[in-house]
Amino acid sequence: MEDDAPVIYGLEFQARALTPQTAETDAIRFLVGTQSLRYDNQIHIIDFDDENNIINKNVLLHQVGEIWHISTSPADKGVLATCYNKTSDSKVMTCAAVWRMPKELESGSHESPDDSSSNAQTLELLCHLDNTAHGNMACVMWEPMGDGKKIISLADNNILLWDLQESSDKAVLSSSAALEGKGQLKFTSGRWSPHHNCTQIATANDTTVRGWDTRCMRQIYCIENAHGQLVRDLDFNPNKQYYLASCGDDCKVKFWDTRNVMEPVKTLEEHSHWVWNVRYNHSHDQLILTGSSDSRVILSNMVSISSEPFGHMVDDDELSDQEDQHQEEKIKEPLQDSVIATYEEHEDSVYAVEWSSADPWLFASLSYDGRLVINRVPRALKYHILL
Repeated sequence: MEDDAPVIYGLEFQARALTPQTAETDAIRFLVGTQSLRYDNQIHIIDFDDENNIINKNVLLHQVGEIWHISTSPADKGVLATCYNKTSDSKVMTCAAVWRMPKELESGSHESPDDSSSNAQTLELLCHLDNTAHGNMACVMWEPMGDGKKIISLADNNILLWDLQESSDKAVLSSSAALEGKGQLKFTSGRWSPHHNCTQIATANDTTVRGWDTRCMRQIYCIENAHGQLVRDLDFNPNKQYYLASCGDDCKVKFWDTRNVMEPVKTLEEHSHWVWNVRYNHSHDQLILTGSSDSRVILSNMVSISSEPFGHMVDDDELSDQEDQHQEEKIKEPLQDSVIATYEEHEDSVYAVEWSSADPWLFASLSYDGRLVINRVPRALKYHILL
């Protein structure tokens, strides 16, 4: 059964951290981290059953604090990292750690018993990414194509490259770099590029986007004033090297070619408040997802800067005469960039949007009030792209 209607799941706590389970390419699975000051925080493992349009969930306790960021190993379904708040000596620090979930929860969906809160299991701590010398952790990024042993964390103005040992129970700092300059420099987010043998990352701090070479930890490009206000998020085009998307508090989404950073290649101005998240579809890079504190999720079709700017060419043999004529007309007119759909199921700021790693047509969005919505790319567009 394929239905375009959204599926909504409500957490009882506020939340802003969402990730797909990257290593899981068969089951549709997302992880959500909660932010509660009064109760133990949790990671909800959300399994979406596509056949029956229902959600199964499992809850893991994350007893160390509010979760600000969550990411999963590209190689091991059971391993994840969180950035979380910890209070010590009445100071709040944001720390990062790598965890393993219980073996039986690593894959596939489980029927969730109604009283799942009473049998919540606990995450096993593998190691801390010790940041005592470096400041507050903003995010943790796994090497995209790697074996799950290399991670980068951003802490205040530091980029830290860690090697996880064999069983991931120890993280060794292998190299680092610091932002130099006036004032309190702080990274807001970063993204590891899947291109160039995974030797590049992009970071955002204030209104600036920078590229770094992870082999020598040196800056390779800098987009100053990429946005008029704070840059919130970045993502690389998975199919076109050098292409990078950014979004920020100026309500804009911008697309850059990192070889020429004077001007963005394209700018989207569809949101009416801060844009928190931008995500390229992993398989069809013209599909761009954005989430904003205007409570909306917008799906855009950026064909002109995608890896298939002229759409999907069709073999002449496959067409009847009438279709043939229609097809020729279609190929002559290049497809236009457009907003495909605006999703309004949220009533609060949308802090995270993510594509499923298992189904390219399915995505999740999370708003601060703990509402998780699972949506699909409209069927008509899906067939337009595929056929």
